[in-house]
Amino acid sequence: MPFSEEDGGFGDSAVDLMVMMEEFGKAMLVEPFLPSVVLAGRLLAALGSPEQKAESLPALMAGNLQLALAWAEPGSRYNLANVRLSARVESGNCILDGSKLNVLNGPNADKLIVIARESGAVADREGISAFLVDRDAAGLDVQAYANLDSCRAARITLSEVAVAESARLGAPGGALAALEKVIDHGTVAVCAQAVGALDSLLQKTVEYSKTRKQFGTHIGSFQALQHRMADMFMECQLARSITVMAAMQLDAGVPAGDKAAAVSAAKSRVGKAIRRVGQEAIQIHGGIGMTDELDVSHLFRQVTGIELLFGDSDFHTRRFAQLQTASG
Repeated sequence: MPFSEEDGGFGDSAVDLMVMMEEFGKAMLVEPFLPSVVLAGRLLAALGSPEQKAESLPALMAGNLQLALAWAEPGSRYNLANVRLSARVESGNCILDGSKLNVLNGPNADKLIVIARESGAVADREGISAFLVDRDAAGLDVQAYANLDSCRAARITLSEVAVAESARLGAPGGALAALEKVIDHGTVAVCAQAVGALDSLLQKTVEYSKTRKQFGTHIGSFQALQHRMADMFMECQLARSITVMAAMQLDAGVPAGDKAAAVSAAKSRVGKAIRRVGQEAIQIHGGIGMTDELDVSHLFRQVTGIELLFGDSDFHTRRFAQLQTASG
């Protein structure tokens, strides 16, 4: 779905991806579609040479290859240009040295796309490259763990890892612009995933209120709870509408700044809906809403993790304001 027809995909439409990710959110999909395909796969498609794409993309689309994108570092704070992991050229090889955090699907990936700095100071926009690294490369250490939503991630440490210069994706030092576009697409994808999960939380909460009795009557008959569930419904609709808008902007021929502003507006608004709908669902369910026996708790953890992924509401509110100021 997230690839162009030239690369063997269905057209690379953000709207199509949004529809699919919303259904994934409802179903609490655990397969690594986001990290392997939407993030790493799209960056490979954007930067890779015809030979690199021919080697990996068909296998990825067939489900025979898993990828992971390693971009976040300690202290980077959602700034994609804040890259300390270094890459230097020696005798025809590129030597990678440093570490990455929260590498989604890192424990299971066959190959990693590692973002590294070849030149410039930390946080400079120029000098950032992407390298395709085998999972079993000498000097690469993977420390696996489970995230809040129980999906697998890893801390990746590269100690003088040597890869051929042909493993570089795109021109030396020119990967940041493509990385920003991929992360924006990933942000809209998780917004859509959150919309699906929030809709499921709402429906399950309404259903529960019609069966749970308190003081001899169904709690759904209490006006105060009806008002709270009506507020949940409005938050879900606002989140869906702004996610549709952001996806349409990504597909439209508008300036890059407008696309980025639409993405941040969506992530900020969806983050607010996550807190409101998620917390209300837990509270109306009561104690059982906190248990692993009920899928509501798993949906809540999923959306809580999404609120932090690629920047929380506060970050995207500030980013939206900065982009609006720059364009105005």
